[in-house]
Amino acid sequence: MRTALRLTVIMVFLAPVLLVLSGSLRRIGLPPPDGLELLPASPGLGAYERLGDEIDLGTAFRNSAWVVALAVPIGVVVASTVGYAISQLSPRARRWSVGFVLVLLVVPLPMLWVARFVLFLKFGVLDTLAPLVLPAFAASSPVTVLLAYQAFRRVPAEHWETARVEGASALRTWWSVGLPQVKATTTAIAALVFTVHWGAYLDALLYVRSPGERTLPLAVAQLRNLDVTETPVALAGALMLALPPLLLLLLAQRRLLSTLNLASDRSWRAEHERER
Repeated sequence: MRTALRLTVIMVFLAPVLLVLSGSLRRIGLPPPDGLELLPASPGLGAYERLGDEIDLGTAFRNSAWVVALAVPIGVVVASTVGYAISQLSPRARRWSVGFVLVLLVVPLPMLWVARFVLFLKFGVLDTLAPLVLPAFAASSPVTVLLAYQAFRRVPAEHWETARVEGASALRTWWSVGLPQVKATTTAIAALVFTVHWGAYLDALLYVRSPGERTLPLAVAQLRNLDVTETPVALAGALMLALPPLLLLLLAQRRLLSTLNLASDRSWRAEHERER
């Protein structure tokens, strides 16, 4: 039953990707198919060849790569250090800090756009890639801070006490004691930050104007003006946008799942010992 449930979940998430892949292989110029078409009658790569003519794919891909290359390590470090700091506070201060993060979580994102636009305009970084990277200094999302906090809370208190007795600083304790025990959560945070910044379409639309600074989501959005008979080109662009996160997940899944299983085993053993 578990295997069947996992396969069902996988198919639910992969079905749209498979349909996009199938549609991108259709021949350009044909009318849309009647109903679902799992495999085109005469598949080809013409849509991908045409994609480079419609948008500057190389420049857009390079800009997006620069954004995530800077944002992911910054976002992971900020989320991890803030989550660790909250986990080390007194119970009262910890509750207030978590409550503050939860308040930030429910703040609608459009409320930040005007304030950010004014700040970026004042500092002269509009129409650059900086506005797409700077949110990483705020951990990209409050969710990442909560994930890090929950992970560090599961670390046995004896480990923190041992580090303090040994004279380790807070930064040293975070790096040497905390991080090795929350690898799964750190991987999940990195994947979340990558996804947030790689697919940041609205931010790019608000803060980027020059064609040379456009990221891949903004470039792919230009394909919406194509004729309906050129839909395979738009689907090819959508697949190119979704491919890097999918590949990242495939590369990281073994480490993520193995660490999660190890953490689950440790949690079960600890619970079993407490019951005994």
